[in-house]
Amino acid sequence: MKVQQSDINDSNPELCALICERIAATPQQRITFAEYMDLALYHPQHGYYNSDRLSIGKQGDFITSSHWGADFAEVLAQQFVEMWELLDRPFNFAIVEMGAGRGTFAENVLQYLQRQHPDLFKNLTYIIIEISPKLQAEQRQRLSEITCVKWCNWEEIVNNSIVGCFFSNELVDALPVHQFILEKWQVMEIYVTAETPKNEQEEIKFIEVIGEVATPKIAEYLDFVSIDLSASVYGDGYRSEVNLAALDWMSTVAQKLQRGYLLTIDYGYPAHRYYNPRRREGTLQCYYLHRYHNNPYINVGRQDLTAHVNFTALERQGELCGLDVVGFTQQALFLMALGLGDRIASLSTNNAEVLDLATFLRRREALHQLIDPMGLGGFGVLVQSKGLREEEKRRILKGLMVPD
Repeated sequence: MKVQQSDINDSNPELCALICERIAATPQQRITFAEYMDLALYHPQHGYYNSDRLSIGKQGDFITSSHWGADFAEVLAQQFVEMWELLDRPFNFAIVEMGAGRGTFAENVLQYLQRQHPDLFKNLTYIIIEISPKLQAEQRQRLSEITCVKWCNWEEIVNNSIVGCFFSNELVDALPVHQFILEKWQVMEIYVTAETPKNEQEEIKFIEVIGEVATPKIAEYLDFVSIDLSASVYGDGYRSEVNLAALDWMSTVAQKLQRGYLLTIDYGYPAHRYYNPRRREGTLQCYYLHRYHNNPYINVGRQDLTAHVNFTALERQGELCGLDVVGFTQQALFLMALGLGDRIASLSTNNAEVLDLATFLRRREALHQLIDPMGLGGFGVLVQSKGLREEEKRRILKGLMVPD
């Protein structure tokens, strides 16, 4: 099976050349898709998340919940407050945001806490883990006047030191994934190789080749999430992804957390839905200028690559690492339980005459986007915990309560 580039291509030529060099340096002239995705997204100079072409927001390549206004952050801030209270209001409470984008979410959370919950704000350290120099520079500028914010890498956070909440929104979907395909009910790895240009005017073309799996961890992962691809419902040509990086990420978070919560918001499914036999092409998607397609070999370094999250894998890996599952729900239900419905009702009854029509309509659209079941509202919300006492474990977080 081969996936060729289309006629329209906006790839970064320097990055393509670097990927070609990496391929040429391997004995079999190929790299795993996971390595290709890692280079395309995270190369220190030319990867998408480190390039000047990275564009997040309404005018960019993709949009997250944080870009629909302050409500998403303010509602989640109420959940952080409850977590702090359930942990007996610790003197040094940390919110650790992993992959903070442009810093919009952090800014809105911190401004809300400073206004509405100064008792927590004065005890708060807001830690950002951000690997993109471009995004970190924007975050530092945006948050320059808020003294409780600091930036760290994983090595700078001492193991078993964080009391508080680790938080991510659309982070895990961007971790590099292995791709596989079934051939005669055998799991085979999808590798990437390069087609050598015939002359300097021709562009580099990346194509797929199939081979034996690069690591036994792929089969172990599928067993781990109770998926049997030898079943008759799967057939030749079925392809999907395995996110080994997500397991490593979960292990790292668990090591750093002493007592508190891990809150993960992303799009994805439990394993039985992720590996549905009808989802024969997997979940990998490419985002370029607010349009998505399924060709990762064009616009290299200038488009986002994502794959849906296997929440079963996150739950089970967390359990191996000492994390308890507190609950799993959809974003719409989570936000409504935290009071987003009250905000919608208040907007409709009280503000229609106060706001001008255009502002009123924009705000109403933003609130509804957050709970749209076909969009952001359908995202998964996984809450895990560590170090809680038995009476604390029995307390149900407000966001996980069934809304009236």
